[in-house]
Amino acid sequence: MPRTIPHSALRTPRSLVRPLVRDLHAYVPGEQPKIKGLIKLNTNENPYPPSPKVLQAVKMVVDGRLRLYPNPTAQPLREKLAKFHGCKPGNVVVGNGSDELLALATRAFVEPSVAADVRRRTSKATHESASSRRRLRTVQYFTPSYSLYPVLAEIHGALGNPVPLKPDFSMPTVKELRRDGRWDFGAALTFITSPNAPSGRGYSTAELEALCRAQRGVMILDEAYVDFAEENALKLALKYPHVIVSRTFSKAYSLCFQRVGYFVGHPELISALDKVRDSYNVNGLGQVAALATLDDIAYYRKNFQRIIATREQVARELTVLGFRVLPSRTNFLFVRPPAFPANGWLQKLRERKILVRWFNCPETKDFLRITINKDAEVEALVKAVRAILR
Repeated sequence: MPRTIPHSALRTPRSLVRPLVRDLHAYVPGEQPKIKGLIKLNTNENPYPPSPKVLQAVKMVVDGRLRLYPNPTAQPLREKLAKFHGCKPGNVVVGNGSDELLALATRAFVEPSVAADVRRRTSKATHESASSRRRLRTVQYFTPSYSLYPVLAEIHGALGNPVPLKPDFSMPTVKELRRDGRWDFGAALTFITSPNAPSGRGYSTAELEALCRAQRGVMILDEAYVDFAEENALKLALKYPHVIVSRTFSKAYSLCFQRVGYFVGHPELISALDKVRDSYNVNGLGQVAALATLDDIAYYRKNFQRIIATREQVARELTVLGFRVLPSRTNFLFVRPPAFPANGWLQKLRERKILVRWFNCPETKDFLRITINKDAEVEALVKAVRAILR
């Protein structure tokens, strides 16, 4: 007869969760409220819909094929992306949004703490210095930047190495980074958000390349907003074997709902990512939508120009009203408002059914991030600002 375990001896649900996960500060996405009449300027979604050709392509496959698995490697999409970027399918891996690929990179290229401890106990590892072992475990990034990076490091049990940008959110030079001493040129994985979020500042290909040449570990140039910038660094992923460029169909191509992103990089790195990804990780409708998107690039480029024009107009108007508006190469503005603290403006705009984003950390607490929407929505924002200032 099986022995019954006393209820008092059972572990609590909380105790069943790994301590690392219990103490984790999860990534906080932008608010998605369902309020009638709300103007959403907080999540950097493209205000314009996907191409009609994309909508038609998705509708055409909503049939009996929904019961079937999608292409397991998104091969047709990888082939079309390779042609689009002038590389080979082996240079491309597709993910469930670029966020999944960022997580896979952490899994593939960074040793978690336990693995690092095992290496230290082996005879081969006894010759490794403490600094070498630390580098194997390090995920590095500038601050402020995409707030998912430290979460990925924590989930993996890796070491985070946040290094501050300059006060104007520009990127330190290699010489400045060497002099400061906090930057690790041998870190296992380094994330660079370019253009930067949340500041919107763009970084030139030349300054990114200088850092790529100096860095010895894997570098991911996260170009989620690059379609709103004047230049991109994709050529660096095809030039340097340790560099990967990350792209997404969400921000510029109006496919947030479908979650499709991709990496371009050296086939060895791409193959490693392919080994650790989930099977069938990209849904079939998303693959169809992304393929159709690449067939109508002209439609999207026209929308990029509309967004950029609106961005520059709003920047001028807010500057006249006393805002400090940082230069942006994205589909949002990062602004320091006058008269009241930024979190006060957040509330005052919300009372007028206008939602913007505020980040409560020392480098960003004086700023608001404002997504560029259609002209009517941003005109409503400017009108509300004038009313608040009065």
